[in-house]
Amino acid sequence: MTEPTFSRIVSALPSTVPFVAPEAIERRCGRLFKLRLGANESAFGISAKAKAAMVEAVPSVAYYGDPENHELRAQIAHLHETTMEHVLVGSGIDDLFGLVAHVFLDPGEVAVASLGSYPTFRYFVAGCGGEILTVPYREHWTDLSRLVGEAKRVGARLLYLANPDNPTGTYHGREALRTLIDHVPTGCALLLDEAYIDFVPPREALPVDCDDPRVIRLRTFSKAHGMAGMRIGYALASRGTVAAFNKVRTQFGVNRLAQVGALASLEDPAFVHSVVEEVERGRSEYQDLGREVGIPTLPSWTNFVAFDLATTARVRRVMDALANRDVFVRTGAPPLDRLVRVTVGTEPERAAFAKVFREVIAG
Repeated sequence: MTEPTFSRIVSALPSTVPFVAPEAIERRCGRLFKLRLGANESAFGISAKAKAAMVEAVPSVAYYGDPENHELRAQIAHLHETTMEHVLVGSGIDDLFGLVAHVFLDPGEVAVASLGSYPTFRYFVAGCGGEILTVPYREHWTDLSRLVGEAKRVGARLLYLANPDNPTGTYHGREALRTLIDHVPTGCALLLDEAYIDFVPPREALPVDCDDPRVIRLRTFSKAHGMAGMRIGYALASRGTVAAFNKVRTQFGVNRLAQVGALASLEDPAFVHSVVEEVERGRSEYQDLGREVGIPTLPSWTNFVAFDLATTARVRRVMDALANRDVFVRTGAPPLDRLVRVTVGTEPERAAFAKVFREVIAG
């Protein structure tokens, strides 16, 4: 029997899993985590309005969702003072990564990113036959000037920046971003992953300009809106870029309940504000905890805080000890594997984590 052959791109790829899910770790260990603080999910639930809207919509799940995401795109466009033609909705930022790579990269073409930054982007670049080149962090910050320099040197088609950054939590303000955009090389698109932008004070955020064809901005409902399990996010880009996405996107990729819930959540800004405020309190508590136990924390504009344990060996010992106490946290990819990244949980979760963390560090 002759087996069918795979494409050359797929045949050349190694088996890759960008992240090991907490459920996979629980299955391997044979027990559940008591504190799930590693995936940067929201610990604060979803908007009551979003929940009510989705419950009301459950009887309609026999129908496909609107492939145009019309109502949601209209609300997003209104929120950002732009038009629907500048908005594309997808099933989370991961889905949008795949779309961006598919639209901008031919096999052998190059994307540039920071070494150690969010690994799912490189997963999709590899999946379309592209090559990713990286530049080192400058301490715990993405080095914007080196990113641009590398993109110019290699003729990159994509330049990726997570801002705020994952896994460090650091953030480049609007003036730094304006300078970056001004220096994006000809023929290159700047992909701004803004998954955590809700946690950035508005005065610090770069205003949205969807008419600039060089910039694609990605947003999500997974963090402040608390809808990670619904898998929904969106891109803000020029009309031409969105039109290109529409040529190849999955038409029915966003499920009906996700559309309804995201729309209702956008119409409940007070809920998101309350989450942002509680996360800010939690970050301060984690920073105080770090000072108490003698472990520095990085500045964070996200819903997590990175504790700097200085060496990968110490990180491994601490993470193993936490896992043995049923606490799920994550570290970064090299060279950021000296960090332990901890999601801001609810007040009881933060207290429980602090108790365990003190014991682990003391041990």
